[in-house]
Amino acid sequence: MIGGLSRTRLRNRADALPPHAYFLGSAVFHYLGPSFAVLLFARVAPLGVAWLRIVSAGIVFALARRPWRTLRSVDRPTLWLLLWWGVVLAAMNACFYMAIQRLALGTVAAIEFLPVILLAALGVRSLRNGAALALAVGGVFILAQIELEGRPLGLAFAFCNAGLFALYIVLAHRVARSKSMGQLDGLAAAMLVAAVAITPIGGWSVAPHLLDPVALAAGLGVGVSSSVIPYVCDQLAMTRLSRATYSLMVALLPATATVVGIVVLAQIPTPRQLLGVALVVLAVAIHRERAEPGEATARHQRGPSRRAAWMRSRLRAAPER
Repeated sequence: MIGGLSRTRLRNRADALPPHAYFLGSAVFHYLGPSFAVLLFARVAPLGVAWLRIVSAGIVFALARRPWRTLRSVDRPTLWLLLWWGVVLAAMNACFYMAIQRLALGTVAAIEFLPVILLAALGVRSLRNGAALALAVGGVFILAQIELEGRPLGLAFAFCNAGLFALYIVLAHRVARSKSMGQLDGLAAAMLVAAVAITPIGGWSVAPHLLDPVALAAGLGVGVSSSVIPYVCDQLAMTRLSRATYSLMVALLPATATVVGIVVLAQIPTPRQLLGVALVVLAVAIHRERAEPGEATARHQRGPSRRAAWMRSRLRAAPER
């Protein structure tokens, strides 16, 4: 009873804040965590930071959701989806951190949104989505031209990250459709798999720092600020914002990454970089996703079905890193 009262009290306190405040928290921490990771590169190699980030986030989700029970109880097709989702999550983060070591955070974020627009254009062939794709390609082309002049390896990692991000969207969307587990349970299980998958890639980089309390504490901060905080904020925002409003606000993420890069990392963009990011922001703002069957009805409902509908919208828009 006390636990129920506590949960009710917490829910009431959460509802007291406007949903836009939670989206702002998600947008800021979505790239504030990676900016902290860049600062940590001075102490730990990027692949080691990726290991710290995934393992620390995995521990938090494991304590909250006990994902091993999910892995034991789901059917075989869902289990394979979770395994692939975790592997992709590990590879995506490795490429992402290798990219932000070499490129500005805003540039990597803008390139990352290209497959989101492409998937939308393939799902809904319309003039609007065609225009969005043209704008996104134009913006990424401008950014790529700039980076090819001095940091082609960083650009290669950024495009690998973007490709894996597209695969991540597809896998996460399929997991979200599973009725055998909750969305948080699926994410926690995938994070557990990712922690295992990232170890051969980044474990050797972090091994010399496992007795360094500063590195471990910073890695925990990166994991919590990159995954746990923005994911919780997303859940609180999505249940109270209309899909149109939420999709429009997602367009601010590449701009948010640019601002975080300026404030935290002193990455001052050139006018051409600002133009490239602006074109991607505009593309994300005008593109439209395929509507899920029954989604209009779910919009006016309460309970798990409504939250599931919003989760599918979020997974197609910009899944958590």
